Amino acid sequence: MVRFEHANLVVTDLKATLDFIQTAFPKWIVRGQGEMKWKGKPRRWLHVGDDTTYITLNDNGEGENRELSGHKPGLAHLGFEVDDVDGIIERLQNKGFEIDILGGDHPFRKTVYFVDPEGFQFEFIQYYSNDPAERNLYDTP
Repeated sequence: MVRFEHANLVVTDLKATLDFIQTAFPKWIVRGQGEMKWKGKPRRWLHVGDDTTYITLNDNGEGENRELSGHKPGLAHLGFEVDDVDGIIERLQNKGFEIDILGGDHPFRKTVYFVDPEGFQFEFIQYYSNDPAERNLYDTP
């Protein structure tokens, strides 16, 4: 068995990123939190998620996140399969977040991308089929 459990992000504003994540996923809770030192620097951390999946947020980040339109190596986006992509769009837009990318028309899925206050891009995808051949249908030569 393989299951992706968590991602670990370093941020400058832990509260702003937490607010973005909990707006997208209102049922996600802070599972645990604490303080530590990382390479001699104090750091607050927390795990936000559900019983099986979460995101670790660490504060005290320095500098800017990678430019998403550039070509530097690094995280391109985090992708989440969801049951109600339109609900996520509505909640995030009501909080002032703008759609970064609206996925193209596809008969078996809908995708949308938002960027959180730290510059991390989140993809939300809703599938309209349980058939892997339809879900994974790509319009490429």
